[in-house]
Amino acid sequence: MRSSNPVFSRRGFSRDNGHAGFNAAPQAGAPATGNPYAQGTAANPYATNPYAQTDVHGAPAPARPDVMTIDDVVTRTGMTLGTVVLTAVLSWIVLPVDQANLGKSYGIAIGAALIAFVLSMIQAFKRKPVPALILAYAAFEGVFLGVISSTVSTYINPGVVMQAVLGTMCVFAGVLFAYKMRWIRVTRRFYGFVMAAAVGFMLLMVANLLFSVFAGGEGLGFRSGGLGILFGVIGIILGACFLALDFKQVEDGVAYGAPREESWLAAFGLTLTLVWIYLEMLRLLSILSGDD
Repeated sequence: MRSSNPVFSRRGFSRDNGHAGFNAAPQAGAPATGNPYAQGTAANPYATNPYAQTDVHGAPAPARPDVMTIDDVVTRTGMTLGTVVLTAVLSWIVLPVDQANLGKSYGIAIGAALIAFVLSMIQAFKRKPVPALILAYAAFEGVFLGVISSTVSTYINPGVVMQAVLGTMCVFAGVLFAYKMRWIRVTRRFYGFVMAAAVGFMLLMVANLLFSVFAGGEGLGFRSGGLGILFGVIGIILGACFLALDFKQVEDGVAYGAPREESWLAAFGLTLTLVWIYLEMLRLLSILSGDD
């Protein structure tokens, strides 16, 4: 099973047996089911290295000290999200969004968003994580979020940004709780449904953007009014589903002993998803504030 996030799309931590518990170890001698990190199987590229659980003769070997842990993922995610928040706050302070400077600030924000997108694509197609690249993405993404958030706070509702932040945190906590309580089971069917819904959602958003650019106005109306509210809710639900897929990837990476460096990819994927949820939450609350 592969994640919705492009940073995970070329990895294959996962098992095909549905849901697994945090820190659960794979069964000894179990088939790899396509997982390159499955311990004690021929499919595991680390099974013959000095730190593998068994050596080439099947004798016990020293435990690998460089495997990914939940603490590694939490630490790297904190660093990545911290960079996003820091540059967002700085851009909010440094880049004014008054009428005289709004065009300039918007230009910088759009430029930062494009750079962040390029950096994320470069990292997505690299075989190994590059921490500097991931943190650079986070920095430029933060600039974009800071300007957008400042604009919404200035011209729509000063309290919307904090509401969007709290809403994003609640979605994250809710999905994590539901995942650990086994209320959400990430299976191939779940993955296929989420990906199909995500593709359809993105195609509609692109069509709406093209109509708004060439025909003017609100395009097809998917980003404002009643339809905007509906698609905002759908976007947040999709973000929550992406979180479940990300949790599954992290869980399987830990269970199968993925290299510690993979924790950077986990942090990157979680950051991408949380940014998605925040932007959808911010847009939804902005529409609701405008309708008051």
